Amino acid sequence: MAKPLVTLEVGNDGVAVISMSNPPVNALAVPIILGLNEKFLEATRRDDVQAIVLTGKNGRFSGGFDISVMQKVHRTGDASIIPDVSVDLVVNAIEDCKKPVVAAVEGLALGGGLELAMGCHARVVAPKTQLGLPELTLGVIPGFGGTQRLPRLVGLSKAVEMMLSSKPIMSEEGKKLGLVDVIVPSQELLKVSRQWALEIKERRKPWVRSLHSTDKLNSLSESHELLKAARQHAKKTAPNMPQHLACLDVIEEGIVHGGYNGVLKEAKVFKELVASDTCKGLIHVFFAQRTTSKVPNVTDLGLKPRKVTKVAVIGGGLMGSGIATALLLSNTYVILKEINSEYLLKGIKMIEANVHSLVKRGKLAGDKADKVLSMLNGALDYAELRDVDMVIEAVIENVPLKQKIFSEIEKICSPHCILATNTSTIDLNLVGEKTSAQDRIIGAHFFSPAHIMPLLEIVRTDKTSPQAILDLMAIGKSMQKVPVVVGNCTGFAVNRTFFPYNQGAHILVNLGVDLFRIDRVIANFGLPMGPFQLQDLAGYGVALAVGKEFANAFPDRTFKSPLVELLIKSGRNGKNNGKGYYIYEKGSKPKPDPSVMPIIEESRRLTNLMPDGKPINITDQEIVEMILFPIVNEACRVLDEGVVVRASDLDIASVLGMSFPSYRGGIVFWADMVGPKHVYTSLKKWSTIYGNFYKPSNFLEERALKGMSLSAPISSSASRSRM
Repeated sequence: MAKPLVTLEVGNDGVAVISMSNPPVNALAVPIILGLNEKFLEATRRDDVQAIVLTGKNGRFSGGFDISVMQKVHRTGDASIIPDVSVDLVVNAIEDCKKPVVAAVEGLALGGGLELAMGCHARVVAPKTQLGLPELTLGVIPGFGGTQRLPRLVGLSKAVEMMLSSKPIMSEEGKKLGLVDVIVPSQELLKVSRQWALEIKERRKPWVRSLHSTDKLNSLSESHELLKAARQHAKKTAPNMPQHLACLDVIEEGIVHGGYNGVLKEAKVFKELVASDTCKGLIHVFFAQRTTSKVPNVTDLGLKPRKVTKVAVIGGGLMGSGIATALLLSNTYVILKEINSEYLLKGIKMIEANVHSLVKRGKLAGDKADKVLSMLNGALDYAELRDVDMVIEAVIENVPLKQKIFSEIEKICSPHCILATNTSTIDLNLVGEKTSAQDRIIGAHFFSPAHIMPLLEIVRTDKTSPQAILDLMAIGKSMQKVPVVVGNCTGFAVNRTFFPYNQGAHILVNLGVDLFRIDRVIANFGLPMGPFQLQDLAGYGVALAVGKEFANAFPDRTFKSPLVELLIKSGRNGKNNGKGYYIYEKGSKPKPDPSVMPIIEESRRLTNLMPDGKPINITDQEIVEMILFPIVNEACRVLDEGVVVRASDLDIASVLGMSFPSYRGGIVFWADMVGPKHVYTSLKKWSTIYGNFYKPSNFLEERALKGMSLSAPISSSASRSRM
């Protein structure tokens, strides 16, 4: 028989201990909530129960509401499967219970878990316990009374900060704020909680119903001002996310009309937000990230990752030093290999600067910096790489150079050493062409800056062994990266999918659209910056080199704009020399540079795209679509060719590698929300006017005409698969 999810045990002292058990984090699944309702009702009715303690098993209280319930709502459209926890369980069964209820909290109490604990009459908490309400990161608001109780327990200002930032606090801070009544060692948690509950019963400890407390609330006018400032901040920092403003509205409802009215409004708004596109997108990304760790014919073979303790990084430039930094932070010994002592010293200094920057920003404890850097050694000779478990080559994008490096390290390194390249576009078969170790050749494509960006694109060829892939996945996770396994082609999954991004923007500029307007529109859509500011930041050399790779690989669908070459001729190189599309001055934000206009006019004259020499008339939405729909089109080809295992892998890669807004769910998910038919008909229309760059792919056409979603499972036909 399956063990019960919720148990009730009554001790000789008359205290009923109600325990939740749903490993690993005691998520509040519907059966848990029903079990809690049942056990509280039983404890309330029983004459031998004087007081109640609510706790979680497995060293955790609760990680919150079971998110898969919201995923099920999105699949079925049925919001009635979400139980009314805030009123039925937290208010009536717990807070209004005639017997005192104490929460015995350990490990974590997040989201609905913390809300359950706040509904109790006291909280006895173990040290180093995480407490927080992270619901806004999933597109909803706290839905079990958290918007009402947290302000009453810690004060409005701190409550707003905790909810809007979604950052948890530790129990020690919770004690200072009044969220925690007492901190006790884990081994004494239940004993003290039982005593506390009995002392409340005997009126020796306060019986606090937090929904009715008002002593920590500001005056109405102060609350109004505080919430007004929070709304202004939310509009700036989260302009496309309705849950932030909704949360503040619900908090205000409770302050003005009382906690119970606030709880009723909270439950209503929570259900409305669950049905929003923002919630759908964020929940999709949440599960997409977790699904990346399942790779057919790799993670299902019963293999175990081998231990990797020492890695060599070849090349100490921007990427190499970033990769080395990420490895050092994961407690891995690193040998940085360079061609001469000058370059080696420069690479080591960049790694030191990366580490000290993390200390300065509070991301790394100061006393750990020296230990991290002590694990770094430099080398000028391949002989020093004999005992490494993995090599990551991070030199310039030059095929003969990479081939030479791999044929040399194959002779030196052990036969088990993984041979990885950080190339962003070059075919891996070319890189490993001159070695006999092709089962160990693998792509480890990091995104810049490598010690900060969370995506690791793991590129496999037809010959790469499952063991090498599994090992690199484990290394990526130890580096706090999200590894996504992809197939081998020009640009792999992410850069290949997004290569039309700049080209679409350049078509619009050459059609007469103001480039600064394009940047504004794309930033308003949710990307960190527009395509032209991004080009300034990356440098024009990168734009030309990458553009050339894709023009060679996909000549039938590339647009060659003369604009970047004209900028270089005029002495501009973006942020590198302070002059690009924008002016870059120290201490101030980039400003549009009006002197770039004659160069743009020259580009327009050379491309001759404008009908009758007049700029096209275009809406902001059309700007977004003419830039992003070609990316969707290329994503369809990537799916069709089996470059990724599943569409959600491309979604999470677009969010983590290209900063596509997470609340839009990733590039394929967003296209499905917009509608494949609209994407297809728009591209078809533009292709008749502007040519092959916009020509819809067969995959998109097929799905659009059949009314299928783009993310529906891909045919497993061998002819389509490169995986």
